[in-house]
Amino acid sequence: ARATMSFSAQKCGICFQPPSIILIYRDSSQDKTRQRIMPVRNFSRFSDCSRAAEQLKNNPRHKAYLEGVSLHQLQKLYSLLRGHLEGQSLAESLQKFQQEETIDPEEDMNKLDDKELARRKSIMDELFEKNRKKKDDPDFVYNVEVEFPQDEQLESCGWDVESDEEI
Repeated sequence: ARATMSFSAQKCGICFQPPSIILIYRDSSQDKTRQRIMPVRNFSRFSDCSRAAEQLKNNPRHKAYLEGVSLHQLQKLYSLLRGHLEGQSLAESLQKFQQEETIDPEEDMNKLDDKELARRKSIMDELFEKNRKKKDDPDFVYNVEVEFPQDEQLESCGWDVESDEEI
């Protein structure tokens, strides 16, 4: 049996075409850096990003790999994908996400419904965690990279199968 923490997430990104979340991780048992492609299925512009993120994070096939990736980060990737499906440019999606992520100190938290309140709280926890973890902590993923593989590369990928090839 393999030790559970033999994978450490390095970078997480999203590919729009075909929709998939791409994780670059280190497999310490074999001392290799690999890329894992997790196809996103049944996700539309009406989907709930937090639910999608939770489902992915708890998916038994991906769980071990996603230990080091926060739920919040996955939500961000899904929200970029959703923005793309709505026809927004990447810059617009990122900007929209930034706005939603910013806590307005003047805002009256008492007026928010439970869902919004929970979201604000998770943003605050996240910011707190972010500041608490040191930058050289191996689990510290503070950068969402959005990468678009070149088209010809896409053609040669077996996208619907999960691949863990070395990169």
